[in-house]
This record gives sequence, C-alpha cells and structure tokens, in this order.
Amino acid sequence: MKVLILAAGYGTRLYPHTRSFPKPLLKIGRKPIINYLLEKTQELNGVSRIVVVTNNRFFKQFQAWRDSLPRSLRRSVRLLNDMSTGPENKLGSIGDMHFVLCKEDYRGDFLVLGGDNFFKAGLLDFVCFARKKYPSISVGLFDIKDKREARHFGVVRINKRNRIVEFSEKPSRPKSSLVAMCLYYFPQVKLRLIKEYLANSLNSGDAAGSYIGWLSRKDKVYGYVFSDFWLDIGHKDIYKKAERVFKNKE
Repeated sequence: MKVLILAAGYGTRLYPHTRSFPKPLLKIGRKPIINYLLEKTQELNGVSRIVVVTNNRFFKQFQAWRDSLPRSLRRSVRLLNDMSTGPENKLGSIGDMHFVLCKEDYRGDFLVLGGDNFFKAGLLDFVCFARKKYPSISVGLFDIKDKREARHFGVVRINKRNRIVEFSEKPSRPKSSLVAMCLYYFPQVKLRLIKEYLANSLNSGDAAGSYIGWLSRKDKVYGYVFSDFWLDIGHKDIYKKAERVFKNKE
C-alpha cells in the first residue's frame, strides 16, 4: 500500500498565513499539520512509500521539511512537484492524484489523505474497513451534527451497509450532517477510474466532491464514519479552532 498526501493547494482562504507558506506545514501545537498525518501512517503495516505532492511555489519549503524528519521516516517520503505556480493553474486534488499515478506505478492500493486534515482517530480501523469492502473504494466520513454547517461540504447519505447512496456537493439544503473528509482508500483495480473521470472534459480535477459523487453513481463506494473530532483547515477561523482543540486535549 502507498500513502498519498495531497499538499499542492494554495490555501487562499487562509491568507495571510499561507500567502508564502504552505497550509500543511502550518503548526498546530509544536508540529506541522502534515506531521500528525505522518504519525498516523506509522500505525499501519505494509506501507511501501509515502508520496507528498506539492507545487512549484512551495516545493523548496517541503524539501526543508522532509530534511527535518527522522532519517528512518525521511527515507520513505517522496516529494513530487506538480509544477503548478498558483491558483490559476493548479491541478486540483483529483488532477494531482492522476499526476502522481503517472509518476508512480499502479502496483498496490493507495490511501489518499488531504494535507490539511486534522483529526484524532487513527487510520488502522479505516484501512481495515476498506479492505473488508475490497475491491470497492472507501471514503472517510464525519458527522458534524449541523446541517447548516454541512452546506460547506460534500454531504453524504449511507445505507445500513455503509454504502454511499447519495452524495451532494455543498447543497443549499443538506439532507444530513454526514460529510465527506478528504480521505480515500483506492484499491489498485479501481485506480483506472481516476483517469476515466478526467477523460471527460466536463469533469474538473479540482472538485473532489464531484468525483466522489460520480464514483458513487458508477460503482459501489463505502463510507467509514470517524468519531471524536475532525477539522478541515480551510480558513482562519477553523485554524484557530484547531489550535484551541489541541490545547484542550493536551
């Protein structure tokens, strides 16, 4: 299994924090956000490589970050530069997945993590769940308990078997408060669906939510509901909230 961390965004909603600094390297407590994700991957068996995809603006900063990692971890982390230079030509999350797959071989499953995810739970239960649903794709879900707040996310409904039966990207009237995290498990046999999705000119590489909606209509997609807390560090208020959560849980 390979781990892919998406870290090529420009974090425009977090300006001025991210005007010249990548969002995944912002610190919560004493560590960058991405370090919490790396620690979670260390709980997993069978991880052959961790790929971090970033952009040309922040590539040198990620190189410095990787150089600061313990030697044993540094060896397993590969950095890729998608060569985008700003929001106007970014590839987007799905575009970056495709970019990485063109650079990497298709052997093995991929666990994909958004580099701005901040959550407490480990990844082992999610990976075990996903492997039981093999060869279907699995997605991390979280119940934010507030339908009004859910309007800012991809909203999901699942059946008793945890299969996604409905997906709506940022609906004006959400039917549930269950939202999709940027956390996916792609079995090797389903990686081709990324290329198939992007082959349609109407599909955007920057719309992960639309992609999950497309997948759930085309194939079986299952959702694993995480507990405790999860934050998508998308703007300044959420970043401040993450810092407060961290202090309260120390």
